[in-house]
Amino acid sequence: MKLSIVMPVYNERATLEEIVRLVRTVDLTVDPTGANPNLNGPIQVEREIILVDDGSTDGTREILLAWQKDPQPDMKIIFHEVNGGKGAALRTGFEHATGDIIVIQDADLEYDPRDYVKLLEPILEGRTPVVYGSRFLGGPRMAMSLSHTIGNKLLTLITNLFYGTSLSDMETCYKCFRRDVIADMPLRSRRFEIEPELTAKILKRGYTIFEVPISYNGRAFHEGKKITWRDGFAALTTLVKYRFVD
Repeated sequence: MKLSIVMPVYNERATLEEIVRLVRTVDLTVDPTGANPNLNGPIQVEREIILVDDGSTDGTREILLAWQKDPQPDMKIIFHEVNGGKGAALRTGFEHATGDIIVIQDADLEYDPRDYVKLLEPILEGRTPVVYGSRFLGGPRMAMSLSHTIGNKLLTLITNLFYGTSLSDMETCYKCFRRDVIADMPLRSRRFEIEPELTAKILKRGYTIFEVPISYNGRAFHEGKKITWRDGFAALTTLVKYRFVD
């Protein structure tokens, strides 16, 4: 069993080395005590890290080029010559993923790779092919700004109304799914609207999204956060659009 960790990277020189260290060292043993009767554990999951540099200009690219000179068997590094957006980077990452399961990981330190096991367990149990990590189900988290909280809640509510589901956090980065879920899925978004596009198309194909609580250490704009209110409008448009087209 292999997990492909797809990480879009754009101007994350300050956090890249630390987040990759955390991803590489996190224990991916699911059900380590064998207590879960549905798993017959422990299950040791192999990892594959796919880094897609999306035209970074702050020194991030130089770090990745240095790593590329000393290639590691668990890591793939792909470069976009110009910035295309998170969606473009994820699409490239998905194309290079060979794991049975895929999880999306941002290159900052907002999300904790120690939550991977929580995401993997329901999939390995056979309960669902798709798991989202929710920041609003009681896990430890830094307080999100009011504008981001309202935006997240509104977009999640619209998702639930349009697609007949009951998600608590549609915009979460931690989306984890079997690779076959998106194998034939046409993905077109280039920027942050990839989040609602993925969600819309997963739900329209009849998959149930399982949510688990995760931790969250949000950052502010001066710390490098890139998503803005303009992306919220794009996400809203995307939700409406893909309710009716594919």
